Amino acid sequence: MHTRPIVVGCGPAGIFAALVLAQAGLRPILLERGNDVDSRRQRVLDFWKTGVLDTCTNVQFGEGGAGTFSDGKLKIGKRDPYKVKVLTELAAAGAPEEILHIGKPHIGTDRLHDTVKNLRRKIIGLGGEVRFQTTVTDILRSGGRVTGVSCIENGQYTEIPAENVILAIGNSARDTFEQLLQSGVHMEQRPFAVGVRIEHPQELINRIQYGKMNGPPPPTAADYKMVVHLPNGRGIYTFCMCPGGSVVAAASEENAVVTNGMSAYRRDGRNANSALLITVDAKDTGSDHPLAGIAFQRKIEAAAYTAGGGGYKAPVQRLEDFLANNDTTAFGDVVPTYRPGTGFARVESYLPADISDSLRQALVEMGEWMPGYSYPDAVLTGAETRSSSPVRITRGELLEAIGIKGLYPCGEGAGYSGGIVSAAVDGMRCAERIMGRSFDDVKNER
Repeated sequence: MHTRPIVVGCGPAGIFAALVLAQAGLRPILLERGNDVDSRRQRVLDFWKTGVLDTCTNVQFGEGGAGTFSDGKLKIGKRDPYKVKVLTELAAAGAPEEILHIGKPHIGTDRLHDTVKNLRRKIIGLGGEVRFQTTVTDILRSGGRVTGVSCIENGQYTEIPAENVILAIGNSARDTFEQLLQSGVHMEQRPFAVGVRIEHPQELINRIQYGKMNGPPPPTAADYKMVVHLPNGRGIYTFCMCPGGSVVAAASEENAVVTNGMSAYRRDGRNANSALLITVDAKDTGSDHPLAGIAFQRKIEAAAYTAGGGGYKAPVQRLEDFLANNDTTAFGDVVPTYRPGTGFARVESYLPADISDSLRQALVEMGEWMPGYSYPDAVLTGAETRSSSPVRITRGELLEAIGIKGLYPCGEGAGYSGGIVSAAVDGMRCAERIMGRSFDDVKNER
């Protein structure tokens, strides 16, 4: 190659794309708008403490991507060489070795930080380069082919030549989506999900799932997963359940409240939490514009900010009050873990009424499936809006963006994966396209 390949975004898709390219000797340049994971962690903790948001370095942006502040679940399903490669590299970088053989592997946010850092060191050791505080502003091209990227690096405009660019920007890079659409990159609206976080006492979830316990506490905090299909056609499901975890402030834009869930490796916190999500599409957004889903998300996030009382406080409501259409005036025995604080508000104050009503119906049904789940003092915290991308950057059979040779939309933000493992695999597949050879090719050669 005449130029080094560029990877935009340092989440799982970007990291594993860069790692595979580096292992092939192609010396990739990995660009990330946020900070390295150590600086990022400190800025996130400062935000949770003070309510002062850094829009470039936060739970969404920075080394490791949004998954760094999560439970670190590794959805495996059917194992294949790509998934084994992901697990092997994660374990070699410091993730728990048990992820190689247990049925429901997870890393935990506390173990993810060092794991991500070690992957970066490996990329650099193989000749790659990682540049933080570098925001890509445009994909340069000529004659339908990529020629490089323009970016703002530490406040300075610069251009970097490249024949191949992997675009692994994550689902919160809204300014990048807007710029790409304006410059003619083809994209489309896709279904996504919105909802709330629900918190229960972890001891309650353990008792529901394990039954009455007379001996020592169970070795693993219990989890759960449920899906409800309502007569109105809506589907509601639990997502990213975090045993012994906390609900975290995950905003990346000013005057907006976004929630996510996070657990440490030991999962030993007092509360359990999970997202309760409902799928939405163009019928809900009211438009078929490619970015209508982003506008829909922003409206909910801004309403949640106002409902919570400002300062990135999140609106909360007791489950019993939500089901009875009553205001909440005091907590029961479940105290929300969200920081920098909360304010009492009805779910309807930030979610559309039909979505709120569907959540209410689903919670009643979930309480029947899982007796005890409709715990009166459970807390609903909003809003959960970033579980999946509302946009898909369309690509062809060779994984290149439609009409742009050398541009590879990749991972969750581009609409082709969901979760750490699937995003990493998609990054690896895009790297293979650049290299012109796959795992199968290598296997056959051997």
